[in-house]
Amino acid sequence: MATTSDIKNGLCMKYNNDIYKVVEFLHVKPGKGPAFVRTKLKSVTNGKVVDNTFPSGRKIDDVRVETHKFQYLYKEGETFHFMNQEDYSQITLEKSALDAPELMKEGEVVTIIINSEDDMPLSVDTPASVILEVTHTEPGIKGNTATNATKPATVESGAIVNVPLFINEGDKIKVETTKGTYQERVKE
Repeated sequence: MATTSDIKNGLCMKYNNDIYKVVEFLHVKPGKGPAFVRTKLKSVTNGKVVDNTFPSGRKIDDVRVETHKFQYLYKEGETFHFMNQEDYSQITLEKSALDAPELMKEGEVVTIIINSEDDMPLSVDTPASVILEVTHTEPGIKGNTATNATKPATVESGAIVNVPLFINEGDKIKVETTKGTYQERVKE
């Protein structure tokens, strides 16, 4: 058993007869009254996100997990196929178990969190940022850069990301996976 002081991003816990992963948390110590922990929890079974507040010091039922490196192979409908990099075994996961499925490209290495008790995959942690090639975007208009203007661009994984006007087709860009936002253009 853990307590609320052990809560951190990525922690998996049993709550309301389901397993949830902590997406965000904030320890709050108001000037008046007891401290508490405000959390945003994502169900690993159905992908539903709930907000919850735990009183400070409350016991929580954490889930023992193992992390393994897997390579993303391909997408088939709503299921995604991965290969373990140690023993080459393959698993399939539903789209709801993935944090940013639209930003994954084939061959990318991700970390999959697996429940130690029943060997069930719980969630997929993608890298903090990925480098993707722009496959389609409208050309930027010269002299239209007085403000932070952006335009939509389709990247090689199929996702649409807002990029600055100077980005063209064929450019490689760095995209933050948690928010799906453009970070920078990558030089070859």
